[in-house]
Amino acid sequence: MEEIDKHAKIVWDYMLMHQELKKSDLIFILGSNDLRVADRAAEIYKQGWAPIIICSGKNGKRSVFSRPEAIVFSERLMELGVPKEKIILEPNAMNTGENIIFTQNILKQKNMNITKIIAVQKPYMERRTYASIKKQWPSAKCIVVSPQFSYEDYFKNSYPIECIGKFDFKVRTINTMVGDLLRLKEYPKLGFQIEQDIPENVWTAGQELMKLGYNEYSHLISR
Repeated sequence: MEEIDKHAKIVWDYMLMHQELKKSDLIFILGSNDLRVADRAAEIYKQGWAPIIICSGKNGKRSVFSRPEAIVFSERLMELGVPKEKIILEPNAMNTGENIIFTQNILKQKNMNITKIIAVQKPYMERRTYASIKKQWPSAKCIVVSPQFSYEDYFKNSYPIECIGKFDFKVRTINTMVGDLLRLKEYPKLGFQIEQDIPENVWTAGQELMKLGYNEYSHLISR
């Protein structure tokens, strides 16, 4: 596992944007399998960085929840003291692109003028989220943040409620992280994300992880 962790940590560190919080109009939770994302969003709300939270997400192909992620996350927010009237639900998105598009549609329907957003995602999905929002929501100034865990500490806790089935949390995470690295390279060509500079050592680490069996998303590089 030592070699796997060495390469995975290089990719993990690259995925973190290290952006500072700024006063914004909206906290935007993108659908996720990790309720600690909701915990981070509640913390940001309580600190007064934005007055409204929107939870976006149905059940992606790899969801661990039996109900739409937006609903599960909203319940978590309320458990943590966020008022129900401060939460907007978008329970239909199945991927990052739909998270963005469906959220924009709801905000338009509500005549909400949103120009500054704080997007909250898992740590290893910060960069993909940022690249997607910058491309598909260019009118909004975007900050992307996540639960504040180191690579090592992230795997010490798993999902707290209503998980479906059993799986290796760390294996799934590394597979997803490698998949996101491939998306960062290929999705700009398809118009889904802005271009991102991928340092050679990061790309090499991703390729080494694929050789070690973390190649669930290898098809992405053959587009």
